[in-house]
Amino acid sequence: MNWLDQVAWDPQGLIPVIAQEVGSNDVLMFAWMNREALQKTAELGRAVYFSRSRGRLWHKGEESGHVQQVHEIRMDCDNDVLLLKVTQLGHHPSIACHTGRHSCFFQLWKDGAWQSVEPVLKDPASIYK
Repeated sequence: MNWLDQVAWDPQGLIPVIAQEVGSNDVLMFAWMNREALQKTAELGRAVYFSRSRGRLWHKGEESGHVQQVHEIRMDCDNDVLLLKVTQLGHHPSIACHTGRHSCFFQLWKDGAWQSVEPVLKDPASIYK
């Protein structure tokens, strides 16, 4: 059986993907992949996602330069979620989020409100032209 056929794709042909940083184990981001994105990720050793808003493949770092080198691709017990173990590479290798932060999970629920708990490492206006 083809390894891609073992994935439990959702009705839109997508699977949720979590990117986790090797070493720190920080959860960097969440995204989606379709079959082609997963195949390209495996072939290239670089994260390729499917952008639902753009309706196309999205090579992580294609605009920002913040590429994800993929060390491992793991699948959960139900075959319906993927985990990528990655190293962030690029101009500012510690940035994974389009907000210029290390992680997309920078908002903490505390005292009845969402609070930003990670600094902006680089102004997004200088990352995205």
